[in-house]
Order: sequence, then structure tokens, then C-alpha cells
Amino acid sequence: MNRKQKPKTKKSIEEKGIVRVTYIFLGLFVCLIGYIVYFMVCKSEDTINNSYNKRLDSFADYVVRGDIKTSDGKVLAHTEVDNSGNETRVYPYDNVYAHVVGYASKGKTGLELQGNFYMLNSNDNIFVQTYNDITGQKSQGDNVVTTLDSTLQQVAYDALGSNNGAVVVMEPDTGKILAMVSKPDYNPNTLASDWDAIISDTTNSCLVNRATQGLYPPGSTFKILTALEYMREHPDYANFTYDCDGTLFIDEYKIDCYNGNAHGSVDFATAFAKSCNGAFATMGTMLNAGSFNKLCSDMLFNVDLPVSFEHNKSSFSFNNGAGTFETMQTAIGQGKTQITPLHNAIIASIIANDGVLMKPYLIDHIENCNGVNVKTFKQSEYGKIISENEANELTTLMRGVVTEGTGQILSYGDYEAAGKTGTAQYDSSENDHSLFTGFAPASDPKIVVSVVVEGEGSDGTKGVAVAKAIFDAYFSR
Repeated sequence: MNRKQKPKTKKSIEEKGIVRVTYIFLGLFVCLIGYIVYFMVCKSEDTINNSYNKRLDSFADYVVRGDIKTSDGKVLAHTEVDNSGNETRVYPYDNVYAHVVGYASKGKTGLELQGNFYMLNSNDNIFVQTYNDITGQKSQGDNVVTTLDSTLQQVAYDALGSNNGAVVVMEPDTGKILAMVSKPDYNPNTLASDWDAIISDTTNSCLVNRATQGLYPPGSTFKILTALEYMREHPDYANFTYDCDGTLFIDEYKIDCYNGNAHGSVDFATAFAKSCNGAFATMGTMLNAGSFNKLCSDMLFNVDLPVSFEHNKSSFSFNNGAGTFETMQTAIGQGKTQITPLHNAIIASIIANDGVLMKPYLIDHIENCNGVNVKTFKQSEYGKIISENEANELTTLMRGVVTEGTGQILSYGDYEAAGKTGTAQYDSSENDHSLFTGFAPASDPKIVVSVVVEGEGSDGTKGVAVAKAIFDAYFSR
């Protein structure tokens, strides 16, 4: 015998509705509290330090802006206060650190922007701060201590000389940036008086940090990725051969090796070492566009780099509908591909660090005006990008560039370097940039160097010569 269900009353239905609404509001409240906690812990500092946050500038009414220092204690920027209380920001090294340190007048850039929040806060002795508040005096702001190495920065600056271009030096196993140079540059001490002349000069764009924002065709340095994609798709890559007479014709399209050099019969490793355009253009026609795009995406093309300072995205565009000429051009680092010197350093770092990318960073720690550490920025792993075996295979190829290929001037030293040179045509007049990216020692990498020298690709060696000066300085200490 079935029991009759007790009919639902209007009151019970209303009670269930109230319970549901209560749970919904409780859930929303928990989400709101969770977001507030997340914001305070993870995002509040970024928001406070945002260049559009004008309230941060009001901190300067109570705090004298702190210093910016190198890792070895050199002061790169400090504030001088005269007897009348007037403040002047001073940059002792003039142009040498112009772009990486940036400026704090006419807006803020570089480390002056990135470290703005810290330098306008004071962790001085609480009694000193209380006394300053009572007497109406300003407290001294905290100092930003960077990862920059003063010796390597000066060597990189001098090695680039009067050429336009950029240099990035970093540690592959930590992500610390040891040097960052961009030219043409400017003197931050005279920026205010030079401002009108600088912004009216549309040719040089000296305010642009070419190391992080300059976009260049990668030229033959991109053959690192073409080689990796070919190895993935063709496990028998060691059997690759190509007869180079200096020119490759496919259909009605032509690709020349640099200066028309004929490399003769080359295998895979020799084609990489000699940077044979014909061989790599041929490989390009044998690659799957989808897989190649996936590799370049993994290597951080078309996305923001994992850094906390201003930079531009590198770009890679290649699809199944690409024509023969575009395919050949893309494989040798021309075509539509563009890359920043920082990104080229990141690619070399991935290889040097067994396939793992450590996030590049510029600020090591924050100290108060008495030199007491108040905050440390720890190294951080971005992720595993390629396998350790692939990193080892690429290292072997890049070592061959130095021992028997286009980077042989690096073989004259007390260290074993590995790298890839590049010559990148950037206009219809066949003018070239000279590029290099690589690391040393090859067996246990300690330092990565990425170089672009604008308009100096006539012999393809200028970029690697700049890198050699930096390697020499690093390993002579």
C-alpha cells in the first residue's frame, strides 16, 4: 500500500527559496573575501606601483626618493637635497645605464618605474621616522639593489661602441640580468633640458630600450628553432645532407647563402655551424606549419615574456597556407618573424639550463637607508620548455658554431662557448643587422649573452665580437 506524500506547503517552499538565496549570497561573500585576500597578497603592490596611479607621487611629499644600486654596490641613481630642500635626481654614470635605470622626470621608465613604490617608502628606524613626522622633515626612502654587474655593464656599453643596437647579459640558472645596454642612448642628468630635441628626433628614437622593446628580424639565430623543429619531425636528422653551391632555387624562388658562399656538401651539424641558408630553407619546406607554430608558441613568441618590466612581444606568423618563398624565408629567420634581444637571451637560457626557463629579473632586494635588507626577490622558475636531451643536442650544434663555423673568434679564450650568429636583412637595400646569442661554458653554462648591432652585418662578425668582449671580462675575474 503506497503512502500518500505529504503535500508541500507554501511555507516550506518559501523556506527552501530563502535557504537557496542565503547560500548564494554566502558563496558570493566567500568569493569576495577570497579575491580581497588574493588582491592584497598578489596584486596590490602592482596596482600601487602602476604608472597611472598618481597617488603614489604624493609619497614624495614625505619621503626622499631612495637610491638604485648595482649588485656590487655602485650607486646608479640618488637624490641630492640642497639647503633649501630642493631635490635633484642624479645619475653618476650618465648614459651607461640610461635605459635599464630609466628616468624619474618627464614620467618614469626603467627601474625608476619598476622600483618606484619601494623608493618612495621608508623602512628607516621608527624613532627617526616619528621625529621626522613631528618636525616636518622627510624620511629617507628605501634603496633598490639590482642584479646588474657594474663591470659587465661597462664592458657591454664599451663593446657596442658608437653602434646602435642592444646587449642583454643574464644568468641562465637564476634569471638574474647582469647587464642591459641600448643605443642610441641619452644622458638622464640632462633629460629635462634635452627633452624637446629628443622627442623631435624621429630617426634615432633614443628613448626606446632596444634590449626589451626593439623588434628585429632574428636572421640565422632563428635557425636554433628551425633545427629543433626539424629534429622533432625527423628523428633521422643526422642523415640530412645538402649540396650547397651558394644559391637555392625552388620553383621560381631563390635563396642565397651569405655573400654567395658555397658550403659544398654539408650534413645537419655542418649546415648549422656554417649557417647554410640553402640547407635550412630546404628543411623549412619539410616542416609541419602547425607543429612549428606550437614550438614557437612554447618558446614565447606572440605572448608577453615572464618579466615585470616594459617589453614588446616577439612575433611569429606561419601557417599551412604559406607560400614557398615565405616558407624558405621563415626557416632562415627572415620573413615576418621579429624578436627582441631579451627574447633571444631567453631562448639561449632555456637551452643552457637543460630546457628550463628561469624568469628574468632586475631587482635583487630592497634595503633601507641603513643598508638593512627589508625584502628579497627570489628566483622563480617559469617552466620546462624543451627536454634536457633536446637542450643537449642544441648545445652540441651551438658549440659547433664556435669550433668550426661562423663564431670561431669565440674559440680564442679560456672558456668553451656555444652560440649562434645571425645576419638579418632589414630593408630592400640589403642592409643587415649583426646578431649573436649564446652562452659559456658550454658544459656548465654560467652566463648568456644576446647582441644586436644595427646595420653592421657586412661581415657577420660584429655581434659575436661584442659577445666575446663580455665573455672575456666575465671569465677573467
